[in-house]
Amino acid sequence: MTLPRVVIVGRPNVGKSSLFNAIAKERLAIVAKMPGVTRDRVSAEIRDFDRTFELIDTGGIGMVDRDDLEADVEGQIEIAIACADMILFVADVTAGPTPEDREIAGRLRRRGAAVAVVVNKVDAAHMEPAAYEFGILGLGNPIAVSATHRRGLDRLLDAVMETLPPAAPPPPPELKIAIVGCRNAGKSTLVNALAGEERVIVSETPGTTRDAVDVRIAWGGRTVTVIDTAGVRRRKQVAGSVDFYSQHRTRAAIERCDVALHLIDATREIARLDKQLAGLLVEACKPCVIVINKWDLVAAGGRRKEATPEDYHKYVTARLTGLPFAPIVCISALEGARVGSVVEVAFALKEQAQVRVGTGELNRMIAETITQLPSRRRSRGLPRIYFAAQVQAAPPTFVFFVNDPGSFPPAYRRYVENKLRERFPFPEIPLRLVFRRRTSRDAP
Repeated sequence: MTLPRVVIVGRPNVGKSSLFNAIAKERLAIVAKMPGVTRDRVSAEIRDFDRTFELIDTGGIGMVDRDDLEADVEGQIEIAIACADMILFVADVTAGPTPEDREIAGRLRRRGAAVAVVVNKVDAAHMEPAAYEFGILGLGNPIAVSATHRRGLDRLLDAVMETLPPAAPPPPPELKIAIVGCRNAGKSTLVNALAGEERVIVSETPGTTRDAVDVRIAWGGRTVTVIDTAGVRRRKQVAGSVDFYSQHRTRAAIERCDVALHLIDATREIARLDKQLAGLLVEACKPCVIVINKWDLVAAGGRRKEATPEDYHKYVTARLTGLPFAPIVCISALEGARVGSVVEVAFALKEQAQVRVGTGELNRMIAETITQLPSRRRSRGLPRIYFAAQVQAAPPTFVFFVNDPGSFPPAYRRYVENKLRERFPFPEIPLRLVFRRRTSRDAP
């Protein structure tokens, strides 16, 4: 099901992303004073009574990009305009109608979509008369708003609702995948390969992706949301608010996904940042597929031309010690080789994460297979597991009621975790184990 699309366009720094966030009621797009922050199409699903539509933020028309990505940004804007059912043309009341605004207005008049001129930064009532000057653009009566102060948004949304047809919300996606990794590992290329279109900008310039971009795709009759993220950077390399918020959105994408794809460039050594990112995934307790990208270059005579996938599996497992259970898939996102298998593995991991184990079955396993830990502190007696229960799925969370949680060192906890994997269908996902002192109220 395709939702009606409302596309926000305009010059750089007129407040398009601020308006996008104000309508979405959350900070989804990065906002900064510097022009040209938004590059890709950032979208959000908006629901209002019997109307549901996709709101799309775009880069600034006519922007000058320091990484020479103007043509790529313009291409994304053109795609968004071409598929729009309604266009919100945002202008800046403090600048008045500019020659660039007039040029954009002429461009939009040649389109078939409905257009509303939205005059932003009208922060007070005395500024509203200046907004009507934008009627000179010939696109109807302007709508005065202040995205920062949320002034005029009700009137704007009323105009949107009057223009769009009724639409029921689509069902939620069956799987949310976050693609994470170091810069230039090929994350955006993989997103486009999965989407079957140039959905996000791909460039050899590091740091091209800034926002976390949600892309909804149909996959074998099922709906999947793929989240493209900014490449992780060393803390000392995070310069300014744009990099800071990019990194923050990458971490937020990990939190809200069902499965993370940890993308690694096969032509480079696994770096400290790859290990740090693996640590974030372990900390978040997210199912993870380790995706080795650019395998075509290795097979064609790259730095590891003699290596086989099995050899590389051993190498990855040894370097990313926190994810020994995670499945590994070698792909070429550029050539589209094996990208489908990544999604199928992700679906399998989500199914594992949703498994629940009965309390009786769990405690029988403990009695049959888990040995008691020898005591290193005789005054406290032998460390004992009295009973356990699974209290949550996704991630599977087990609470062990014991006599002394401090008597169970990390090595023994890993031993218990491995026993759980052997007995129950959790071979490839993280498990969360909690050791809690038993009280009289905890008795089974």
